Amino acid sequence: MHTTALLFLAAISSVVGHEHTGSLQERLNAQGPHRERLWYNTLPGDGGTQADSVFSGISTFGRLPYYPCLASDAEKFDIAFLGAPFDTGTSYRPGARFGPSGIRQGSRRLNLYGGYNVPLATNPFNSWARVLDCGDIPVTSYDNDYAIKQIENGHHALLSRTPATDADKAGPSLNGKTLPRVITLGGDHTIVLPILRSVKKLYGPISVIHFDSHLDTWKPKVFGGSLSKTASVNHGTYFYHAAQEGLLKNDTNIHAGIRTTLSGPSDYENDGYVGFQIVEAREIDTIGVDGIIKKIIDRVGTTNPVYLSIDIDTLDPAFAPATGTPETGGWSTRELRTIVRGLEGINLIGADIVEVAPAYDTNAELTTMAAADVLFEVMSIMVKKGPLSYMGDGKKQHEL
Repeated sequence: MHTTALLFLAAISSVVGHEHTGSLQERLNAQGPHRERLWYNTLPGDGGTQADSVFSGISTFGRLPYYPCLASDAEKFDIAFLGAPFDTGTSYRPGARFGPSGIRQGSRRLNLYGGYNVPLATNPFNSWARVLDCGDIPVTSYDNDYAIKQIENGHHALLSRTPATDADKAGPSLNGKTLPRVITLGGDHTIVLPILRSVKKLYGPISVIHFDSHLDTWKPKVFGGSLSKTASVNHGTYFYHAAQEGLLKNDTNIHAGIRTTLSGPSDYENDGYVGFQIVEAREIDTIGVDGIIKKIIDRVGTTNPVYLSIDIDTLDPAFAPATGTPETGGWSTRELRTIVRGLEGINLIGADIVEVAPAYDTNAELTTMAAADVLFEVMSIMVKKGPLSYMGDGKKQHEL
């Protein structure tokens, strides 16, 4: 055998014989400078993190770092994005189980130019807060009772953890400790019931701001859920159940953007019994954006802990066609974002956006981009407010 062939076989034997020895870095270094990754880690991409561009890499919300928070509590966070891919509580068009992944896709370019929010004068991607995308809750599509319990347990697993910032301090309404915030990506609106159950364990009854075209306070016998206990919990009745379970703080809850048809005037009477005040979508034509913001803040106050739930169908279908039950006559994306920004003074402890069903979207991703942009505003006002240890202190937020 030729000497060259013997040398070649010896080289192969050497590589195979040492394939699993040494650290990864040692193995890479042993294979020569052409395997060096330094260029990748230092070359800035076209937005996003490291060298990835906004159109490459794995999709997380706003290209935030990903960590499997439900599998491990090794990473602390101040704000966590968490998916709840559930849509078997819908009444019209299903598909919101794909909402979490769709919203992440729509958020790809949020920090393309650095992530600075000009109207709010803050950068939620570069601040005091440790913000992670924690992936999705594993939700079954075969058993609604079990799925709702999965969502409650998954949400509570993150909400009850020690935050990355001010862990040893406490706000006046936090039962002796500071907590992180969780922003949930729905999923249909049924997911708010298990989320509010999770929230009550730590905060007690909570004040809720509900952006939606529908009331979602219907009695099960009115909104198609009287067949069984399981059927009674759906995306039109969850607030009725929340009130029955004592999850809502009395007379501090408000709907905004309502424009639904009703079974009759008694639906509005029932809504009042459940504990909500109503801001109709059409009121924007008379009191304007500032009037709507004032109504919301007057209702929930600036000292109560507040939970924010946003149905993407608050927007007119012209701006967000990909939703389960679209209603014409809604607000524009600009109007909704402006209203959300106007809530920066409240003590927002958590939020969600729901009913995004990407299968009905246009190729331009109008709905998923709108959902991501609204959450960019939510994330921004959370960061600007500061850690929840600042709750109720309007001066501390300016120390950041």
